Order: sequence, then C-alpha cells, then structure tokens
Amino acid sequence: MNVSLPPLTVAALLAAVSASAAEIEATDLYNLPAADVVFLGEVHDNPVHHAHQAIAVGAIGAKALVFEMLTDAQALRITPELLRSEQGLEATLAWQNSGWPEFAMYYPIFIATDARAIFGGALERDEVRRAVSDGAAEVFGDAAPLFGLTEPLDDAEQVVREAGQKAAHCDALPVSMLGGMVEAQRLRDAAMARAVIAAIAETGGPVAVITGNGHVRGDWGVPRALRRAAPDLTVLTIGQFESTPDPKTPFDLWLVSDPVKRPDPCDTFDQR
Repeated sequence: MNVSLPPLTVAALLAAVSASAAEIEATDLYNLPAADVVFLGEVHDNPVHHAHQAIAVGAIGAKALVFEMLTDAQALRITPELLRSEQGLEATLAWQNSGWPEFAMYYPIFIATDARAIFGGALERDEVRRAVSDGAAEVFGDAAPLFGLTEPLDDAEQVVREAGQKAAHCDALPVSMLGGMVEAQRLRDAAMARAVIAAIAETGGPVAVITGNGHVRGDWGVPRALRRAAPDLTVLTIGQFESTPDPKTPFDLWLVSDPVKRPDPCDTFDQR
C-alpha cells in the first residue's frame, strides 16, 4: 500500500530507518531531505520516472546535473542558449544515434532548474569495452585506487554481480565474459563518481545525478565509489521501480510507477 508522507516526514523516516529503504510517493519529491548529492534512479524507458526526476531536480534547486547518458565531450557542447531549444539540444548531442530512449523524456530534466553546469558521467564505448578485457583499474588510470578500483570485490558480491550480468544479458553471455562485464560496470560507476566530484568542486552543490537504478544502489553503485573518494559528501539515493522491490533494497528512498509496455528485450538475443 502506498502512503504519501507529509513534509519533513521523509527526513524523519530516514533518520529512524537505516537497515531498509523507505517508500515514498511522487508528491514527496517536493520535500526531499537536504544532501550534497541526490541520485535519481530510473528505468530508462519509463516516462513517468523522468517526470519524477524533473520534479526532484527543481525541488532541490540542483546547481549541477550529472547525466549517465552524456560524455564530457557532449556536456561541454551545451550552452544556455542551446538549452532553450529541445530540437537543437537533441541534435547537438546526436541523441538519435545514442541508443537512449527518446529525448523528449529527458529534456524537461535539463530545464528543471537554473543550473547551467551539466556534466557527462559516461565514458567512450571503447574505454568501457577495454575494461571487460583489461579491468576497470587499468582503464581508469592513476586515480583508480582513490575510487576503490584496485581492490577486488569480495567473493559473495562478485558471484551476485556476475549472476546479475548473466540475467541482464538474457543468459546469452559466455561465463568467461561475466567478470569483465562487472569490471565495466565498476568503471562506469567510478567515472560517474568522478563527474560528481567535479560538479561539486565547480558549483558547491547540490548535484543531481540522472542514471539507471543499478548505478544508484548504495551498496555497490556510484555512491560507494563516491564514498571512497569523497567521504565528507552527504548522499541521498532514490530508486524508481515498476513493481514493489525487496524491502531491503539498497536505496534510501524508493517509489513505484506503472510499468511501461515494451517488447521482451531478450528477443534481440539469439540463444538457439
């Protein structure tokens, strides 16, 4: 059962509950607890999730935005003038060739706040692919220890994360690739954490991070890499789902929206 929390109740609930996440309603996005960094998760093709992100970005008065969907090179092309044109911004970012869902869902997030500091949290595809073979630390470079990339995952986490990669790719990946796919995910988490630190340094925050739920989870997503590199920053993680998650889901807050009708993603894999 969904229960709308009145103003300030969300903050009180967070203070009282540490072992499990708290469910909220969309109206509670207008009254979020203060934090230096607010991670706003999504199921990428769910338009309601993007509407919620736009509400939260405006409500917290974000001074900077970090997008999983953009590289540094793309973010640097964005100007205040360009932000006034949805079509112009979409074209400049070459969004139609990006593989992300339609730009109309994301554009309201860009203009939900007066923030003009927009950062790309993504890496070039060849860097992500190289992490599969060479490891996240090798690709990330000298700062890898700062973000924990030189430390192996414990066995239990490694097993769970490899199983997650296997399921996410419809059991189509060879077992030999699963460890490399986890390394690619760790690289992407660290890259987004690095972008958050840059955004804080430039603006002082608060910073809103727009990314998928997997990167938002507090136990091993971007927040963990950020805690390693910048432990003094306060963080709020919000997951968005299409069905009720496990009560111990690793987010501070979460909300549920109706699912989107979509084809079975596994239809793209030939498993015969």
